[in-house]
Amino acid sequence: MPELVVLWTDALIFLLIALMLLFGCLAASREYLRTPWRSVGRSRMGMGALVVLSVYILIGVLDSVHYKPLLPEAAQTAQVTHSSEVQSLLDYLLTPLREQQEKTYSSPLATHLYSKENIEQADGRMLRDYPRLKYGGAHLQNPEQEWAADVTWTIVIGVQEALLAWLSITGIVIAWLGHRSGSTFFQQCQWITSSKTDIPWRVIFSVLGIILLVAFVAANLGVKYHLLGTDKVGEDVFYQTLKSVRTGLVIGTLTTLIMLPAAILMGIMAGYFRGWVDDLIQYIYTTLNSIPGVLLIAAAILMLHVYMNRHAEEFTSLVERADLRLLFLCIILGVTSWTGLCRLLRGEALKLRELDYVQAAQAFGVRHFTIIMRHILPNVLHIVMISVVLDFSGLVLAEAVLSYVNIGVDPTMNSWGNMINSARLEMAREPIVWWSLVAALIFMFTLVLAANLFSDVVRDAFDPRIRGDR
Repeated sequence: MPELVVLWTDALIFLLIALMLLFGCLAASREYLRTPWRSVGRSRMGMGALVVLSVYILIGVLDSVHYKPLLPEAAQTAQVTHSSEVQSLLDYLLTPLREQQEKTYSSPLATHLYSKENIEQADGRMLRDYPRLKYGGAHLQNPEQEWAADVTWTIVIGVQEALLAWLSITGIVIAWLGHRSGSTFFQQCQWITSSKTDIPWRVIFSVLGIILLVAFVAANLGVKYHLLGTDKVGEDVFYQTLKSVRTGLVIGTLTTLIMLPAAILMGIMAGYFRGWVDDLIQYIYTTLNSIPGVLLIAAAILMLHVYMNRHAEEFTSLVERADLRLLFLCIILGVTSWTGLCRLLRGEALKLRELDYVQAAQAFGVRHFTIIMRHILPNVLHIVMISVVLDFSGLVLAEAVLSYVNIGVDPTMNSWGNMINSARLEMAREPIVWWSLVAALIFMFTLVLAANLFSDVVRDAFDPRIRGDR
């Protein structure tokens, strides 16, 4: 059996998933939380964006289950020995992409290297030409004549598989919805196609169909070719882009998990208690805001580098070393980003503490903690929810910017920021290597766009002023 490895970020990711499930149970039992989420569920734009986000989350979760595989020699001997390399379930699923490493650059769907080299012929002569790739298009005998037909047929097979998978998934879901509502399968199909259901299933199925189409076509092409080309050392860019999804999600979610407790606690305390408590908390976040965030992050990363270099024996693999730097980056971003939400909660708490029911509770001698938990906190949850979903996309972009200036994640870790950083030199060479930059931008743009669209729907649903206008 492989040896399970739990990294710090893995533990925090599954803790965050548990907290989200707990919040889901809480929202299901509270009408003031259930009503806004019903509004989110009725939004076509929100549910379409949620399907896209769910795909990213699935990739991130698969990449967060780490293990050390058994060595090949262990199958022949009684002694169980594990490799020192740490892999994930996503690595296992993408084994062909991970192991098919070329010599150097190759363009998307290419069969030859991107630059010419001296090739020795059978008669001993040297010919300067584009060498064949070791894996990309290796099944073709004559790439110049067979490539177009092979790529077309591979895409057709991917489209057929995607259609079959889409029909299977939608059929199961429609049958379940019909059984739940007591209607027939064809009645449920008519309601969905005519948009007569509360949840916009037609939009969900349409977005799911597009995702399945892209996924199956990319899977079929990725096995035979390098779908998005290779980088300088011959690694598959498509594999790097998928591995970078977890890094973006970790930056966007764990930073929020670190930021929320301090922002909620200190913001409500400052607004509710006022006086010297308010002055002290204002002094803390005003002082913190006066320090440039980039300088603080750079100083923290440099101190972490010094610690890791002096205690190198504590890290058994490069993955653990890179994971610690990622966790430290999340902590620093959390420390520097809680002040904005704290200021918003302080202002809201100042207003809520003057309301009649809060004043009545204080007059009856109700404890401050009880007043905060029953009257203040539930009435500021909409601000917390709006800030969380709006800050997510900003944090994903922050990772790209910080990695671009070499104070982000570890250079050995796959991230969109590292891909963009490495593209600086690639864009300056001749011929230009453009596919790493384009791949990182497309995947990052899709995630940020889906997060922004979903956050707009959540903001409209949870904002009392907008709800009151409807």
